[in-house]
Parts: sequence; structure tokens; C-alpha cells
Amino acid sequence: MVENVVGSGPYKGFNSAETTVSFAVPIELGGKRSARIAVADAQTRRALLTAAITQADVRLQVTQLYVDAVATKWRAFTARDQLSIANDAFSAARVRVQAGRASPIEEQRADVARLNAQAGVDRAQRLADAARINLERRLGQPIVGVLDMNALDKIPAVSYGPATTAEASGTLALAAADADLAYADAGVRLAKSQRVPDVTLGPGLRRLEATGDTAALFTLSIPIPVFNSGRAAVDQASALRSQAEARRRVTALDIEQAITDAQAEVDNAATAARNANGPALAAAQEAARIARIGYREGKFGQLELLDAERTLADTRIAAIDALATYHNAKARLERLTTPAPAPAPEQGN
Repeated sequence: MVENVVGSGPYKGFNSAETTVSFAVPIELGGKRSARIAVADAQTRRALLTAAITQADVRLQVTQLYVDAVATKWRAFTARDQLSIANDAFSAARVRVQAGRASPIEEQRADVARLNAQAGVDRAQRLADAARINLERRLGQPIVGVLDMNALDKIPAVSYGPATTAEASGTLALAAADADLAYADAGVRLAKSQRVPDVTLGPGLRRLEATGDTAALFTLSIPIPVFNSGRAAVDQASALRSQAEARRRVTALDIEQAITDAQAEVDNAATAARNANGPALAAAQEAARIARIGYREGKFGQLELLDAERTLADTRIAAIDALATYHNAKARLERLTTPAPAPAPEQGN
């Protein structure tokens, strides 16, 4: 800084100039630096949780797409089996008609069933191809080899005793709500720290051209907040903190309710899957076997055979759907109860 120059009289030009070189060092008071660090740490924690939530969502999507791909493949296999059975029934009906043991309408009815079965195979295969393409698109790479067709066969055994329900504590969603609350707390702390004025200190060196002398200079600056005391910022941060706290309480209740519902859905789906793949499927298979033998021997009519085969096909599809429903429900429950990653150690101030 240069003073007393380009004036009048003895201050004309730079003969009486006073040149000052100084350094100003602000000293933050009120814990501003630690408050900023707390805000940054809370933002970092929330960002890490957002990444973990995204990973968990992608894992759920991939699991559901894989279950869908395997289920649609099993439906395609079932459709092919029904087509083979329909072709055999059509051949048997033709033999019966040619032997004069049945009306020609039985051959026509069997032909219609065969054509419908062929259409079912085409439809099921298209759905299976679409499910595989969707899975490959989500994975970002083609699937090499065949799918694990036994992935849906794992069903837990019947459990006895009181059911245990997972808690919301430690889950990703609750950890995210806690991180939002921590960020709001840090915002309140930062807003309060901003109300404390900072002190600026600085040494300097001044040269007096008129005498050729040099003198030291010390400055002390303290701003006085007259028109902006920072109270409004504190009130705003406190309101956001109250909002985050309310959301955290609601989130905890919502998560507990969602986990309870998902656990019930998993248990119901497991029961349905065990029943569909056990007694119901065995009974349908036995009924269809007896109907085929009786139809070949002339003891049962074609309507009884078609009804038994239709029941078997519906039971197989129901069994596949029950298995897929169970594994999808299990994946959703695992997504809800996914534990939050451990927080990284905080950096020192």
C-alpha cells in the first residue's frame, strides 16, 4: 500500500510517500473449521451410503432378472413337454378314429390341443429369450454357457417356533436417514459458528520516503455484525435438522413395517412353493399318468385325458411361479435388510 502520493505541496509526486507491505492472517473463532470438517464428513458418509444403496438395488435387479430368466426357461421346457404330450394324444386319437373306436371329433379336438400347445411353445420361448436379453443388458455382457436351472429348487424346510423378524437398525435405509440427520446436525453447528466474528491479525513494514526511515506496523481487525447476525441461518439449519429427525423416525417405522411384510411374504411364498412342488404336483402327475393309460385302453374318454393334462400343465406352471415368487420375495427381503457399510475412520483436524 502506498500513501501520501500525487498530492499538493510537499506531497506532490512520491517524495513523501509511505509504502507499506503487510500480511493479514485471519484467525477463525467459534469452531468454524471443525464445523466445516463435520459437514464434509457427513457429506462423504452420505455419498458412500448412496453408492452402497445403488449397489444393493442393482444386486436386487440382477437377482430378479436371473430368477425370471430361469423361470421362463422352465416354462419353455414345460411347454415343450406339453407339446410332446399333445402330439402323442393326437397320434393316439388318430389311431382310435382309424380303428373305428372313436368319433372323428376326437381327432379334431386333439389336433386343436396340439396346435395350441405349439403356440404355447413359441410364446414361452420368446419370453425366455426376452428374459435372457434383459439379464444380459443389465449385466452389461453376454451370458456365456447355460443358466443354473436348479437355482429355484432351494426352498427352506418348515420351521417351527416363533418367527424372528429382522430389525431396521443397521440397514442401508436407516443408515441413510441417520447420515441425513448427521448432516443436518453439522449444518446447525456450522451456522452457529458463523455467528462468531473472526479476528484478523497482521504484521507489516512501512517505509517513509521523506526521512528514509522504516517502521513496523501491526493490525487487528474485528468485524461487527450489525445487519447480519446469522440468526436466520441458524433458524433455517435448525428447521432442516428437525425435518431430518422427523424423516428418520418415519423411515425407521416404514422399514420395520416393510421388513415384517416382506418376511410374511417370504414365508407364504415358501409354503406355496413347497405345496406346489410336493403333494399338488405329485397328485397332478399321477392323475395324468392314469388318464393316459386309461385312454389308451379305452377306459377313459378324451375329455378326461385333456382335463388331466391341462391340470398337470397348470400345476407345473403354478409350481414354477411359486418358486420364482419365493426367490423374488427373498431377494426383496435381503435388499431391505442389507447392512450398511462400516463408516470409514474420520480424518484428524
